[in-house]
Amino acid sequence: MPIRIILADDHPLTRAGIAEFLRRESSIELVGEAEDGQKAWQLIQELKPDIALLDIRMPGLDGVSVVQKVKAAGLPTTTIMLTSYDAQQYVMASLRAGARGFVLKTVSPRELTAAITTVSKGGLYLDPEVASVMGEREFDPEQLSAREREVLVLAAKGLSSKEVAARLFISERTVQTHLASIYDKLGSKNKTEALLLSLKYGVVTLEELLEED
Repeated sequence: MPIRIILADDHPLTRAGIAEFLRRESSIELVGEAEDGQKAWQLIQELKPDIALLDIRMPGLDGVSVVQKVKAAGLPTTTIMLTSYDAQQYVMASLRAGARGFVLKTVSPRELTAAITTVSKGGLYLDPEVASVMGEREFDPEQLSAREREVLVLAAKGLSSKEVAARLFISERTVQTHLASIYDKLGSKNKTEALLLSLKYGVVTLEELLEED
């Protein structure tokens, strides 16, 4: 059976281009389109597609808010976020909300198909260009100490340095020192890049980040 998909993007030309490709794929059935987050949410409730391709930035409800609603409602729809480089600050929020894929709007048809196929099988898909923009060097997860890994996981879940410190019974300054060390070892500039790289290198798993404390 084809993978049933809805597409939500507030840019008509972008939406039309992606929709045209999806309609040509025999393994995919485009069952609905939306120009904003509220319409996307309505379609998800009505059609219960296998996958929702969601623009992160939309009028009304943004993509992250739609993902949160899907998760809260316990619906079977899996979500893939349509992103741009300047939207990296939304990546962690999307992960915590339950998104399983991140695809740049410049994605090739082949890569979009790979993303949809991977996510439909329960995997996590990160656009190759998102990974490449942050480097392609080898990394051994053992380079991070057990404490650094604990700090990384808690920070990735959205806890502030103060909250991480309280959880681990260490000082806030120590947390910040650990974060600086983590960024240096991973070759990242900020928490978002550290999260993406830690997922890429297998330092942490998406399931681990989504676990309720």
